Amino acid sequence: MKIGIANDHRGYKLKLKIIEMLEKKGFIVEDEGTDSEESVDYPDYGKLVAEKVSKGEYDRGIVICGSGIGMSIIANKFSGVRAALCYNPVIAKMTRKHNNANVLVLAADYIGEEELEKTLKNFFNTEFDGGRHKRRIEKINKIEKEIKK
Repeated sequence: MKIGIANDHRGYKLKLKIIEMLEKKGFIVEDEGTDSEESVDYPDYGKLVAEKVSKGEYDRGIVICGSGIGMSIIANKFSGVRAALCYNPVIAKMTRKHNNANVLVLAADYIGEEELEKTLKNFFNTEFDGGRHKRRIEKINKIEKEIKK
């Protein structure tokens, strides 16, 4: 699975941990984030991953900022992207099962090491349930197309 990852300055250290964790599990990880803790604007980096997920160049994405909120906003501007701010492993599992989320948003300032590992595991190992949830995703896609007209 090919994963794009992006971060702002507050997500820099967390990104490095995540890349190491995912590569050990055999994921291909493309780093689109800033390479330091020097202040940058999160939209400049979040868009790089969200755009490529939208185009199918990445199977899934991860975007990280301090609170996760800014990255959520920018990532969800792209067609076909369902970015979810996951603050614990249960939410990561549910967003995959019910929302078929394809971009994991993380709050660097609010997630611990143990929660991080479980959150990543649940996001990447949980399958979409389909069924009534598929119908809801199709409605989201339809609304998205209507808005673009």
